[in-house]
Amino acid sequence: MPRRSDEPRRDPTGSRRGSSRDASPTDSEPRTGEPGIGGISGARAYTPRGRTVREERGTPPRAVGAEQRRTPRSTRSGDPFRPALQVLDGGRAAARAGRRDAPAAGRGGVVRTVAPRTPRGPGVDEPPPRRRTTPRAPRRADRTAARRPSRKPPRPPKLADSRLRLRLGTALALTLFASIGIRLIFLQAVDAPAYAGGGVIDRTRTVELPAARGAIYDRTGAPLVRSVEARYVFADPTEVEDQAGTAQALSPLLAIPASKLTELLKPRKLENGNDSRFVYLARGVEISTAKQVQALELPGIGVHRDERREVPGGDLAANLIGFTSQDMVGLEGLEARYNDVLAGQDGKRRYEAGRRDLDAAIPGGYSLTTPAKPGSSLCLTIDRDLQFRTQQILSEGMAQVRGGTGAAVIIEIPSGEVLAQASNPTYSAAKPLPSDPVAREDAATSFVVDPGSVHKAITYGAALQEGVITPDTTLPIPNNIKMGDTWFHDTHPANGKRMSIPGMLAYSSNVGTITIAEKLGRDRLIDYQKRFGLGKPTGEGMPGEAGGRLLPADEWSESSHGSVPIGHSVDATPLQMAAAYAAIANNGTYVQPHLIKEVISPDGKRTPAPAPVTRSVLSPQNAAALRTMLEAVTTVDHATGVNAAVPDYRVAGKTGTGSRVVNGKIETDKVSSFIGMAPAENPRYVIAVFVYSPDGGGAAIANPAFRDMMQFTLRHYRVPPSTSGSAPKFVVYPR
Repeated sequence: MPRRSDEPRRDPTGSRRGSSRDASPTDSEPRTGEPGIGGISGARAYTPRGRTVREERGTPPRAVGAEQRRTPRSTRSGDPFRPALQVLDGGRAAARAGRRDAPAAGRGGVVRTVAPRTPRGPGVDEPPPRRRTTPRAPRRADRTAARRPSRKPPRPPKLADSRLRLRLGTALALTLFASIGIRLIFLQAVDAPAYAGGGVIDRTRTVELPAARGAIYDRTGAPLVRSVEARYVFADPTEVEDQAGTAQALSPLLAIPASKLTELLKPRKLENGNDSRFVYLARGVEISTAKQVQALELPGIGVHRDERREVPGGDLAANLIGFTSQDMVGLEGLEARYNDVLAGQDGKRRYEAGRRDLDAAIPGGYSLTTPAKPGSSLCLTIDRDLQFRTQQILSEGMAQVRGGTGAAVIIEIPSGEVLAQASNPTYSAAKPLPSDPVAREDAATSFVVDPGSVHKAITYGAALQEGVITPDTTLPIPNNIKMGDTWFHDTHPANGKRMSIPGMLAYSSNVGTITIAEKLGRDRLIDYQKRFGLGKPTGEGMPGEAGGRLLPADEWSESSHGSVPIGHSVDATPLQMAAAYAAIANNGTYVQPHLIKEVISPDGKRTPAPAPVTRSVLSPQNAAALRTMLEAVTTVDHATGVNAAVPDYRVAGKTGTGSRVVNGKIETDKVSSFIGMAPAENPRYVIAVFVYSPDGGGAAIANPAFRDMMQFTLRHYRVPPSTSGSAPKFVVYPR
């Protein structure tokens, strides 16, 4: 676009367009109220066609003589639009115009007036504009030019330095990227294990590797109880779709009523408010049965590895072995007593696995396996065959008694090992529940009674050892004797005759025993009771073994001098009494009875059990003499133990009739017993049989039971018959 000319625009006649003033030689005419045409107001007053607004509107012209004020600014430029352009140009055009019009700056204070144009009539041509023909009068020398104060153009806004912004932005960007880089380094190098570990935890599965529980063997290595692999069936109640249908399908396989299974399958809440997602349906399930359960593919039903305790003999030694819980924790018997030995240490397998359909070990992922350590096994001193026959004989005898209790113990001489230990009633260790708790007790160690006359052997042994009597001693024995306020009688009255020591034992004379005990004295009798092992547990190995009780010396009354020597006012167990007789059979040396022979570690190493406690009670000579005198019990006519004799073998022993406390009440003479040894000349075994019969008559059970047990034991171990002939002939009433 071409540059606009600074000269004022003119019409065809030569006059400047937009000027409404007449030419006038003077500049001092008065100014009218009409705005100046040469300024911005004049510019606004022109129309695009070059005519004034007044002319367009038809306004009549001003009267003659009207004058317009002309400012010096209007004289500097003839372009009426220049002031507007100067405003839009920010003052730059004004500055340039000011420099061009600098010579006329001195006239800035002069005001000139011009007469308005007189409109011409029609047909009259507009005269050409007048032009100045004479030069302007020179400025007076005594008058200084009035300078209009220069107006500084408005300074444009100062823009920011782009270089500073660039540097600041670069620094911020570098700082941001540096922070991100440092954080990434920490995440990848420093914090990586923690984040990786957190992810591993979410993907880790832990599987228990149960350790096999140790077995229990008899002395020959035959298993009495062992663990076998099994399965357990479980349910996730939140995934079971049809509770009733699932229960009906599982009931015949698990042998559990459908109603019970339905109850187990019902959803339930845990203590923390979450849904229970695991419940046992059956434990110790056969593997074949578990496969049938899996084949059903029931939603929410699963099968997993389990362990089951197998008892081949059922009730064989059940009162000794005991049983475990479903979690393989010993609850009773040797299973409970040696639980720490039998139980192994479970292992673990931890590995990374996927989820849902990919719930399997991730190849190459995290995996750590801690092998399970099986438990050790126990080898008992029990002989399985002898145990079976002992239980059988005892059960046959106890079948004649209603509500009775029986116990039998067989001890090997001289080792003190318990070869058999039977109780009646009994139960099956293979299915311990439901069963009567009384039937699960081991009567040999928990059946506390007044031993009765079997205690007399202790009294006579102490008297022999202390020299109070000899094997040839005879004493006049009255039919009764009074101790304190109590009379004591004999079942075989002697009527004052002299009786031999074997005769007193054969007829179980209470009067003769009390007479000898009076010579022995209270304190020495108590001392020998303790030496023979009464008053405290034997430590055989059974849990909960009773210790019995001895009457302290300061609690003795006058009648105690008569009751204690004959086995009353004394509490003892069948095992304690059997151990006392074993000391007599073992040439006077007491050997602690024990059930554990050795411990077998998982690698097969055998560790013998600790040696039993031993102590001397009688001299071998006195022990042999006492054994010989005890033979009278089974050989003398009408003796109390004739029906306990074993053909072809010499048997030494003693019968007993004692009492028992039942429901807080003493039942007198309801406990019958027989304790004997064979062969008497060189004993190999001691057997004790105790029978509690509420209706009495226990002797008719205990004596034959001893005989049958001893006979089987001697033949089982192939002990030859007695070679020294028959027992000596005893004289009960020597002259």
